[in-house]
Amino acid sequence: MKRKNFKENLSQNLIKIVFFVISAVLILQSFPREGRFRYSFQEGKPWRYGLMTAPYDFQIFKTDKEIEHETDSVMAGFQPYLSLDASVVKTAKNNLRSDFYSYLRITVPQQYLRYIDKQLETIYKVGIISTTNMEKYQADSISSVLIIQDRVVKSWDLNTLFTTKGAYEALFQNLPPGIHAGVLKTCKLNKYIVENLKPDEMATDRAREEFLKRVSHTSGLVQRGERIIDRGEIISADTYKVLCSMKKVAEERSAASGTNGVLIGQIVLVVGLFVLQFLFLWFFRPTTYERKANVVFILIMITGLVLFTSLVVHTGYLHVYMIPYAILPIMIRTFFDSRTALFAHIITVLISSTIVAYPYEFLLIQIAAGMTSVYSLKDLTQRSQLILCSILVVVTYCVMYLGISLIQEGFMNRIDWHIFAYFLINGGFMLTSYLLIYLFEWMFGYTSNVTLVELSNINNPLLREFSETCPGSFQHSMQVSNLATAAAQEINANVQLVRTGALYHDIGKMSNPIYFTENQSGVNPHDELTPEESAKIIISHVSEGLKLAHKHGLPLVIRDCIRSHHGNGPVRFFYSNFMKEHPDEPVPEVFFYKGSNPASKETAILMMADALEASSRSLKEYSEAEISLLVERIINMQFQEGAFKNVPITFRDLEKIKAVFKSKLQTIYHTRIAYPEMPAINPPLVSD
Repeated sequence: MKRKNFKENLSQNLIKIVFFVISAVLILQSFPREGRFRYSFQEGKPWRYGLMTAPYDFQIFKTDKEIEHETDSVMAGFQPYLSLDASVVKTAKNNLRSDFYSYLRITVPQQYLRYIDKQLETIYKVGIISTTNMEKYQADSISSVLIIQDRVVKSWDLNTLFTTKGAYEALFQNLPPGIHAGVLKTCKLNKYIVENLKPDEMATDRAREEFLKRVSHTSGLVQRGERIIDRGEIISADTYKVLCSMKKVAEERSAASGTNGVLIGQIVLVVGLFVLQFLFLWFFRPTTYERKANVVFILIMITGLVLFTSLVVHTGYLHVYMIPYAILPIMIRTFFDSRTALFAHIITVLISSTIVAYPYEFLLIQIAAGMTSVYSLKDLTQRSQLILCSILVVVTYCVMYLGISLIQEGFMNRIDWHIFAYFLINGGFMLTSYLLIYLFEWMFGYTSNVTLVELSNINNPLLREFSETCPGSFQHSMQVSNLATAAAQEINANVQLVRTGALYHDIGKMSNPIYFTENQSGVNPHDELTPEESAKIIISHVSEGLKLAHKHGLPLVIRDCIRSHHGNGPVRFFYSNFMKEHPDEPVPEVFFYKGSNPASKETAILMMADALEASSRSLKEYSEAEISLLVERIINMQFQEGAFKNVPITFRDLEKIKAVFKSKLQTIYHTRIAYPEMPAINPPLVSD
């Protein structure tokens, strides 16, 4: 289709530009604002860059494990503070005396009161702590605590303190003569046991801060110009610590200097790549660019994967190599062409590479995987093709990663073999694209080859009804499908679309099957009608076919085949009859189809095949010359009438199509051998 001028479609182009801007804004929102350290490195692996010297003075930060170990060592002597409440013991003893003189003395002798009072005094003097706090301190390996009483602090062994349960049990230990446990239990002693030691959080926090100040987070200083590492050297543990420290300082300096520069750089990068994607569609894929839904679909795929990459990198729940980037070229290739799919894939991984830790390695692996997915899935018509594609992509991942790792490491034993498991998970995720195809078909009105294959099954209810109602028209459609499929293969058109569209192009004839020659058996109802009435009935099979297509939910591309297989040309037989009977009168519009001319190679091929198959049935002689003449006459006439003016087809394509049609028709109508008559064969006599 001829691309319209940009200025003539300014409003439409502005809408599409807005789509690109929205996608760019969403991606920029997901980007980190702090500046990134320019180098990627791992402990135990070689340094891939040139000589590294310190650009400024910076301290060497200890690792988290070192800080944790030193903190544990320092905090081993830490003692939390507990506050002792002296009023608790007085309250408990007063409650005991009150209860005793109220009702206990009836059953409990006086000596029990003295015993309990003395024991409570001893227990509260040691101190009672809650079970929860005791377990917490023991879990933190605390052996002693500091008890504050009347502004005096004394250290106390934690194990000597009572819990409420321990204090209760202590009342029953080492009972003197005359004191029995059974009688003590009737006193309900747990009422008088209450914790009198409670944590002093403020004092404890101050003490903890003082202890933590003893822990140093640095272990040295690197001076400006000092050599750190050179290309090819293995990154040792000490060097790794220095590099991590320099990275941390660099990011802090970048954040301190402001994020405007980082944001501007991100905007330039994302906008620049989106401009490339926009120009590619505008200049090289105008048909795809023309429909807004196509632009939205491609941007959803790109933006979705970049946002998911940002989420994975920021959260760390998954590894970036688990993300199935090859889904993007698979999805786009299913509905469009391979170049569009590969270009969008490259744009996606280029943007994503600015987020991941190892951009060089990431780009090599993902671009290779995208190429593999594009060439291994030319036409998705079966589930097995997607499985094979996933296997090939996983193999590509493994081979590329192995090669890069050997280049960087030099030895097989230094390769991180866990990455290969991530690639297998990636391949499993790729299989979900089969479900996504149906989802996007429903959302954007697309039609995949998988759907076309399902529709081309002659056991489909609509096709089965077509074959039973109009057997002649159904056979005609089958022949047209065979002719059109062969032509589509020759010029690299969508073979499955042509095959399926040809099967459905005449379904409108089911409303009046007897009015079409191929369904008649001796009686022609047109003999009783005027040319105008006959033309009207013949033309109606297009509109009736569109009604059936809408009723049965056939895709838009199949409806285009129904609408355009006659274009807006005349009903030739009745048109010619009217011209003979009324040579001096203008031909009424009733003799012309109300459809639209083909706008794609597939619908153009269908129009040619339909006209040729129908016309070939009227040939008196099926010689090579007659068939060749018929093909040339029909296609040239359609071309001269402007039927293909909106079709992106070349003269070379037309010549190839003609050659295929001639060959196929000659095969269909080839001369058969006349078999001689043979006498009947009598059965042999059976003797007794």
